[in-house]
Amino acid sequence: MTKEQENIMAKPKIATTSLAGCFGCHMSILDIDDRILELVELVDFDKSPINDIKEFTGECLVGLVEGGCANEENVRVLQDFRKHCKILISVGDCAINGGLPAMRNTISLQECLDEAYLNGPSTQNTSGKIPNDPEIPLLLDKVYPCHEVVKVDYHLPGCPPPADTIWEALVALLTDKPLDLPYELIKYD
Repeated sequence: MTKEQENIMAKPKIATTSLAGCFGCHMSILDIDDRILELVELVDFDKSPINDIKEFTGECLVGLVEGGCANEENVRVLQDFRKHCKILISVGDCAINGGLPAMRNTISLQECLDEAYLNGPSTQNTSGKIPNDPEIPLLLDKVYPCHEVVKVDYHLPGCPPPADTIWEALVALLTDKPLDLPYELIKYD
């Protein structure tokens, strides 16, 4: 079989990642329950904590990103997703508007670090130093929603979005149908 024939027969790939968030949106992906078996028939998971693949193996049709960008590593991962994914989807409120991690945006980064490592009520830091190991990604000045860092094609709101919302969005994109979710799947009133 030629490489071209393999590409024609190959299932589309999906990649997922979690940036500055709680991993709740990945739990919603898993909450599609037995439909995950249907999804596996339609796609191959590429880079994702779902299958523990750490690096992209090629181009992906869809990238699902939960969480905002709080540090340099988050930005690098998000840029890598934009580079490898034809369609990029912000999943959940943290990816769309920064969510709970963005609560730190109202105070200075220095004040945040001082509270966390030096002056907090439960802090026991006998060295009196803020960690600065080169292995620790540098924090950004604030938490940024994904669309402020890269172009995002779709947003699935919620904290987390319901499993049915994620399912319907993926099925529409994988079957070349318009992503037109009914109000019941995106309402929060």
